[in-house]
This record gives sequence, structure tokens and C-alpha cells, in this order.
Amino acid sequence: MLIMAVAAYGLIAWGLRLGVDFRGGSVMEIEFQKTRPDADQVLTTFNRVQNVKNVSINSAGDLGYIVRLDSIDENTHAQIKTSLNDQFGTVSESRFDSVGPTIGSELKYKSIEAVIVLIICIAIYIAIMFRTLARAVSPWAMSGATMFALLHDVVITVGFFAFLGHFADVEISAVFVAAVLTILGYSISDSVIVFDRVRENVIKSGFKEKFSDTVHKSIIQTLTRSINSSMTTLLALTAVYLFGGDSVKYFALALIVGIFLGTYSSIFVASPILMWARETFQKNRA
Repeated sequence: MLIMAVAAYGLIAWGLRLGVDFRGGSVMEIEFQKTRPDADQVLTTFNRVQNVKNVSINSAGDLGYIVRLDSIDENTHAQIKTSLNDQFGTVSESRFDSVGPTIGSELKYKSIEAVIVLIICIAIYIAIMFRTLARAVSPWAMSGATMFALLHDVVITVGFFAFLGHFADVEISAVFVAAVLTILGYSISDSVIVFDRVRENVIKSGFKEKFSDTVHKSIIQTLTRSINSSMTTLLALTAVYLFGGDSVKYFALALIVGIFLGTYSSIFVASPILMWARETFQKNRA
């Protein structure tokens, strides 16, 4: 709860540093012939061109840069290419994209809608799938425990990137939405595996075993699988983060944070909430 509060504070106080995909702007991917100059030199060259504002530069490969800036017209685009060629010799342009502010705003709201719709669908699916446990605990309690674990994973991950945006100028792009949706899927998968084992053990005991003992036993039975699958995934993502390009670096980082959170939230967040819901359910029935 403390970590969630800190993450929520960062999100409310600073918000996310939105990239070109969401706020609109232009993206250029350029590549130099023999050696790549310092980013500061390239930044100075861009800033010399009239009507060029808010330039940010990230390395791409051994000889290239990805440059993000406010929207520019074709005339300004041509001036930038001429200035680069004059300053550094032949500079090839691999990509040039321009996103209008209206499209960026629409993408932002569509992304939020996608996350909300996914969470609602997951809640309904969990309640339907675990309806056979209605004698022991309400299926909506299992759904609610899973939803809180999902909220925990997403809030901390997004808050983490709010801190990165404020202190390290890290911008989020459309791939960040894909990362959040992937985190939701991974987190629900881990929680469902634990809860499914709870269901099997409850049915196997004929609803006679103490529910807390059943949950504990189910966690122990799935613990090795959860750790092994998470560790192998995290190793692969760490390799992508360390050795991949800037275009996927923060996508991998978001997944690293989210999958780590999803692994422990299924055990230390969803399961205790399920126990609390079970006790509340029994009191209400009494």
C-alpha cells in the first residue's frame, strides 16, 4: 500500500511524460556513414533550423539517432536534412513520421479505454470461471481480489514511469500501452493459476478443509512454477533492455517491473485479499 501510494503521488503530481505518439509531433531516424557524432552536436544542428522546437535525441544502433520534435512541415524537414548533410557529410534518413495533436489525443483516450475494457472483461471472466466455489467464497470476491492485484501492478508500473519521466525525461510511446496490456495478461495468468489450484483443493477436500490452509497449500504447490516462469521471462527481458535498441528499451523495462510485480502480487496481494473476503463472506452468511 505504501509503494502504491508513492506511485500514485508521482502519477498525480507529475503525470506521465507523453511522447510524440500521444501529444503529436515528428520523428526522424537518421544514420551517419562512418562515425556517429555526439548527441549534443546533432541537437545543436537541429536547434539552428528555424521552427524546430522541443528536440529530444536517442541513440539507435551503432551509427544512428532517433530524433523527436514538435510537428514540422515539409519545408522545415528539408532544411533539417540539408543542415545535417552540411554539418556531418552524407546523412541518410531511415524514417520520418508526423503525428497530429488530434490523432495523438485520440490514441491516448483509446488506450485508456482499452485498459478499462480489458479489466472489466477479466473481472467477469474470473467470476464465471470460479462460480463452482460459491459454497466456500463468492466468485466475485475472487474477481475483486484479482482486480486489486491488477490495480496494484498497473499503478506501481505507471507511477514508476512517472518518476522516470520527471527525473530522467523518459517519454512513453504507444508501445507502453502494449506493455501495460501485457502486464495485465501476465498478472491475471499468475493469479488464475493460484486460484485454480485453490478451487481444485477445495473441491478435493469436499469443502471441509480450513480455507486458509487450502490457500496456503495452493500457493506452495504453485510457487515453484511461478518463480521459474517469471525468472526465465525476466532474464529474456533483461537481455532486451541491456542489449536492445532505444525503441524497445523502455518497453522491456515496463515489462520487467510489471512481471516482477505480477509474480508477487498473486501471492502477497491477491491471496490475502481473498482470505479477507472469505472471512467477510462467512460473517455476512452468519
